[in-house]
Amino acid sequence: MSMGTRPGTTLWQPIADCTDLQTRLPSAPTALVLWGGAHCGVCQAIAPRLAAMAAEHFPQLPLLYVDCQATPAACAQYGVFTLPVLRLYVNGHSALEYARAFGVAQVQQEVAAVLARLAALED
Repeated sequence: MSMGTRPGTTLWQPIADCTDLQTRLPSAPTALVLWGGAHCGVCQAIAPRLAAMAAEHFPQLPLLYVDCQATPAACAQYGVFTLPVLRLYVNGHSALEYARAFGVAQVQQEVAAVLARLAALED
């Protein structure tokens, strides 16, 4: 997978299967998960832009990538039936979701708001 490999971007961590995702989500307090596929042109176009945004604004946020063509069972189990889908998980639960058409600026703004609320709760 070549997503996020341009200089200055964070690499998407590929998810191997359902078990891999079920293990990673609860182990990180927050994670951004992109559900896509090699056949999805929008997925291929937005993945590096999302990675660059995350690297600049949320460098500690894990980026996970589920290839729905390679791991259809994971996509079905998580209710992903259209591409792309982007979800922010907090403590293993979906806190934000975007599907099909969404903008990087919107994602940045809304992820920042959720992370700010979480930080305020910790103080």
